[in-house]
Amino acid sequence: MEKRDKREKEKPEKEFTEKLIKLARVSKTVKGGRRMSFSALVVVGDGKGKVGYGMGKANDVTDAIRKATEAARKAMKEIHVKGQTIPHEIIGKFKSASVLLKPAAPGTGVIAGGAVRAVCDACGIKDVLSKSLGSKNTINTVKATFDGLEGLFSARKTSAGRGKSVKELWG
Repeated sequence: MEKRDKREKEKPEKEFTEKLIKLARVSKTVKGGRRMSFSALVVVGDGKGKVGYGMGKANDVTDAIRKATEAARKAMKEIHVKGQTIPHEIIGKFKSASVLLKPAAPGTGVIAGGAVRAVCDACGIKDVLSKSLGSKNTINTVKATFDGLEGLFSARKTSAGRGKSVKELWG
C-alpha cells in the first residue's frame, strides 16, 4: 500500500473567486529597530451567495495573502440574494463605518466603492446601489458590508417562521 501525500487526500474545492482588498506593510518597533511585516485583507466567494473575508499577517507578502485566504474560506457565510440583487435595503454598521445597500433594477451593475464592490462581486451580486458612510477605513468598511449582508432575510424564510404563506404575508 502506497503512502499518499496529504494534498491528494483533500477534496478539490469549488471554484472560488479571491479578491485582495488591502495589502499593507506594517512595522513593529523593537529594541534593535523596526521589524517590517505585511498584512493582507482578502475576500473569497463562490459567486452564488457564499462569501467570507479574512486577514493574514506575515513577514512575506505571499504568506500573508495565503493566511488571509485560508481565514476567509473558514469564515464563509451564506447570503440571501434575490436573483442578481439583494432582497431589500439595509444599513450595515461596524464601529464608525456604515454601508447603505439598496437593491437595484436588472442591468444597473454594482454601484459601489472598492471594498464594497469586491464583497458584492465575490458574493455574486450583480445589481446593487451602495454608499459608504462614516469611516473610510477599508477593514471596517468590509466588516460593515458583511454586517449588512448578514442582516438580509428572504420572504420565504420569514413567512415560514410566522407560519404563513408568502402571499399572505407580502400580498
